[in-house]
Amino acid sequence: MELFIKSKIKQELKNLNTPYSTINLIQNKDGVIVARIQTDEKSYIIKYFQNEDFKREIKNYQLLNSLNIPTIKVFGFTDSAILMEDVSLSESLRLATKEDLDDVVIASKIAKWYKLLHTSNKDFEEENIAELYDESDFITKENIEFIKEKTGTQNLPVWKLIDDNFDIIVSKINSIPRVLTYNDFYYTNLIVAKDKTSAFMFDYNMLGKGYVYSDIRNVCSSLGEEAKKAFVESYGDFDKSETIVDDVASVLVTLYHACQRKTFPAWADYALKELKQDYASKIKMLIEN
Repeated sequence: MELFIKSKIKQELKNLNTPYSTINLIQNKDGVIVARIQTDEKSYIIKYFQNEDFKREIKNYQLLNSLNIPTIKVFGFTDSAILMEDVSLSESLRLATKEDLDDVVIASKIAKWYKLLHTSNKDFEEENIAELYDESDFITKENIEFIKEKTGTQNLPVWKLIDDNFDIIVSKINSIPRVLTYNDFYYTNLIVAKDKTSAFMFDYNMLGKGYVYSDIRNVCSSLGEEAKKAFVESYGDFDKSETIVDDVASVLVTLYHACQRKTFPAWADYALKELKQDYASKIKMLIEN
C-alpha cells in the first residue's frame, strides 16, 4: 500500500514540476494523504486527496488565497493535491501547542483571523458561497431518524416537538445570513507566528458557509477562560440573536457527526445530555422568536 501511495504522490509531483529526493508519509486517513517532500535544498508538504469529497479543500485554499486571507504558503495545485510550505522549518511560524489555547495574546490574533474570514464574503459573488458546504444541510428528517436510531432515544418527547415543528425550525436556521465559516477549530489546525503577531487556521476540509456565532462557539469551547474573554473582546460585535438558533442547530449537527462514528465520541456527550435535559425549552425559544 505504501508503495502504491508513493507512486501516486510521485505522479502529482511530476504534474507540479517539483523535483524531490525523498518522500516521507506523515498521515493516511480517510482518503487524505500527507507527506513531507525533501529536495537537496528545501522541504515541502504535499496533501493528496483520494477521497473525492475532500478535494473541496483544494478549491477552499484557492478561494482564501483570492480573498487575501492568511493561509499556509501554497506553491501549487493539481486536481488532486496541494503543495505547501513545511511550517516545521519556518523561521517565522510554528505549529500551535495545546498550551496556546490558554494564551490571551494568541486568542486575540485568532479572533482577528476569524473576523477577516467572516467579513470576506462581501468581496466575492454570492453564487460562490452558495456552492459551499453548510453544516445546517445535515438537519433533515432522514438524518433525525438516523440520530434517533443510533442513540436509542426514539422515545424522548423532544423528538415529537421537533417533528411537529420541523419546517419552522429549518426555516429559522436558514434565515440567518451566511458567511464563510471555518467549522473545525482546534490547536492541531492552528498556525502561530513565533513572535505572536498573528495566528491563522489551516486544514480547510470543513470550511464552508454558516452563521458567525457557530464559529465563535466552536472556538470558545476549546479556549481557556481568560483566552475566551480575549477572543470575544478582540472579535468585536456579532448578532447575539444567532445564539438562539445555534442552541438548537449545533446539537443536531453534533449528534449527526457523532453518529457517523463506529463508537460514539466523547466530544458529543454534551449534545446527548442536552437532548435528554433542557433541549425542548431551547427549541420552543427558537420557534417563538
